[in-house]
Amino acid sequence: MLAAAGGHLLLAQLLTRRGITDAQTASAFLDPARYRPTPADALPHIERAAARLEQAIRHRERICVWGDFDVDGQTATTILVSTLRALGAQHLSYYIPHRERESHGVNLATLERLIADGMELLLTCDTGITAHEPVAYAASQGVEVIITDHHDLPPRLPAAYAIINPKMLPADHPLRHLPGVGVAYKLAEALYTRADRTEEVEQYLDLVALGIVADVVTLQGDTRYLLQRGIGALRCTARPGLQALLELAGISPERLCEEHIAFELAPRLNAMGRLDDATAAVEFLAGGDPGRARAMAAVLEGLNAQRKWLCDQVMQAAEARLAQEPALLEEAVLILSHPSWPAGIIGVVAGRLAERYHKPTILIATPPGAPARGSARSIEGCDIHAAIAAHAEMLLRFGGHPMAAGFSIDPERIPEFRRALTRTVAQMCQEMEKRATLQIDAYLSLAALSLELAEQLERMAPFGPGNPPPVFATRNLVIKSHSPVGRTGEHLQLIVEDEDETTCQVIWWQGAGFALPQDRFDLAYTIRASDYRGKRGLQVEWVDAREEAASTPRLEPSVAQVRVVDYRQCQDGGTRERLLAQLQAQKQDELVLWAEAEARVTLAGRDRCELAPANALAIWTTPPGPAELRAALERVSPHEVYLFCVNPGTDEPGAFLKRLGGLIKHALSSGEMNMPLAKLAAATAQREATVRVGLQWLAARGLITFHQQANGELRLTPACDQAQESEDVPQLMARLRSLLEETAAYRAFLQRVDVSYFRG
Repeated sequence: MLAAAGGHLLLAQLLTRRGITDAQTASAFLDPARYRPTPADALPHIERAAARLEQAIRHRERICVWGDFDVDGQTATTILVSTLRALGAQHLSYYIPHRERESHGVNLATLERLIADGMELLLTCDTGITAHEPVAYAASQGVEVIITDHHDLPPRLPAAYAIINPKMLPADHPLRHLPGVGVAYKLAEALYTRADRTEEVEQYLDLVALGIVADVVTLQGDTRYLLQRGIGALRCTARPGLQALLELAGISPERLCEEHIAFELAPRLNAMGRLDDATAAVEFLAGGDPGRARAMAAVLEGLNAQRKWLCDQVMQAAEARLAQEPALLEEAVLILSHPSWPAGIIGVVAGRLAERYHKPTILIATPPGAPARGSARSIEGCDIHAAIAAHAEMLLRFGGHPMAAGFSIDPERIPEFRRALTRTVAQMCQEMEKRATLQIDAYLSLAALSLELAEQLERMAPFGPGNPPPVFATRNLVIKSHSPVGRTGEHLQLIVEDEDETTCQVIWWQGAGFALPQDRFDLAYTIRASDYRGKRGLQVEWVDAREEAASTPRLEPSVAQVRVVDYRQCQDGGTRERLLAQLQAQKQDELVLWAEAEARVTLAGRDRCELAPANALAIWTTPPGPAELRAALERVSPHEVYLFCVNPGTDEPGAFLKRLGGLIKHALSSGEMNMPLAKLAAATAQREATVRVGLQWLAARGLITFHQQANGELRLTPACDQAQESEDVPQLMARLRSLLEETAAYRAFLQRVDVSYFRG
């Protein structure tokens, strides 16, 4: 497992927490080349659909591909149109409905016109699963329909010639979470395979990546695999349209990731369907004329600028409404409506509000004299489509999936619908609220945060639903400064500082207007590598904060049902070691021995930096503080804990400084000029804050010099012969005594506390 993670302990721990516990699964998760993709024929009806399309190509039938106007629909349409053209379809057309005039789905009036014009076979993509009436009409006219879709299944399926929908598969099937473009890709794969041209389907992987990210689907199984492959393809895409889009967005192709798709590329493509006619998207994505591609990319840039302005206007109006009626935020679902809101952009704003308030959100456009149109966005754990479907009798039409849905409704029924939906969501989310605790993957010091760490964690990407980015936390921070950033000052940029006076810049997206902690607080955050304005650096993103008194040691639960065996009262050293030897013989590789200072060498144990996931943990050295104990339990995630808790004897200033000085002398004599602070803390069995003050005291005495490098390591050098003792020595010694006394008190506390403390 550790080898699959490249020897990176934290990465191995994070994979284990996600249920990836063996090297083979870990390798397949991290490296798409080691993943075995599921064959296309695992999808129901796909071979029947492929055979019918081959027949239509041979007989030169008139085929129409009916798509959708969002990015998932645009890319799915492009793949199917391009595939059928490549395989010889001569009478091929495509149709993408206009959002404002027709909305999603197969419109009966348009279908009647297409059939009248001679269409003989209809192939849908990213739509059609609820098109009962249009499919029935087509059948009455002798036109067969093949549906490819991924939206939730209705109680009764349309009577189509073939239906390809991954929701027809078991819940744990690797193809279950494919979006519309994923289903289109698998149908293209089946067609190319039958034509003995299998490898050619990979030319569409860049389009698949766009649709997967834009549709916010669960990144598991083949969906994650296709996105991994697709991002690689998108970085070197040969499509003039996408090349122009990347250039206008200022994205460096070699650094492109899922966030660039979500926040830069997808909004530009979606702007076409939200504010104009998305029909041109197919030729833009498939076409080969660089001149036309650049011209269309410029049009998209203008539409996107207009979309941003409209979204800002709706967002400000929504926030003003919430300021006037704060009680709306107390409901299980946030529902707002307005007659002047453009139906094409309310989904974007609903997503912003859902993220900002961590609450399912629905915005409804209610233009006078027309049906109202609603867009819903949800949060993890709340299936908003199922909640809406529970009240289908109130709606004119609806569709979607667990995280996003849309509907139309008679405006007069909105109050009734609001009351009913609020009750339903409240019931659905009751259990979710009971367990609504933020899961922290690891506790880190600010000094441990680095670009190198972020780049290691990127091996777990792409991130999204089903594979969220790891969440870390740091304790006892203060805010040194903060300032608004963004077009309308909607974000916050903060500088936070820890007890060691290490500072870090943090960005809080959509954080403007929220109250900031006034005292010391714990911060939960994510980290990633950023290429802002072409400069590679570390970006720390605010997730949540918690203010609490730090006077009482407290350990949060990290592992459920931990069995604790207590050997703390065994004071005889020989007996303790015999018990440990018996335990090691019994548990063998299942046991990790946590031992620090001299005991790490004499007992061949592991210090805090060397711990790895294991079934059992033996705590030999008494931890120096609650953060160190918590981090060890988080890192090992044991089912069994064996308590020895032997005092390392380094809590007196003389003993501590003697050991610290000896470690530094040995390192310098061995030519080891660079030393991680965490390793020195483990080697002295102390907190990092204590070691830092100890180093400052040695430097003030003129014995060494040190400074922290960009990678977080300490650069140690001997002091020059003329070094003078600083006047800060007494103050530093007083600070050191205080820190050591705190550690001694905590170790004494651990000797008498109930074993339940070690379970959480």
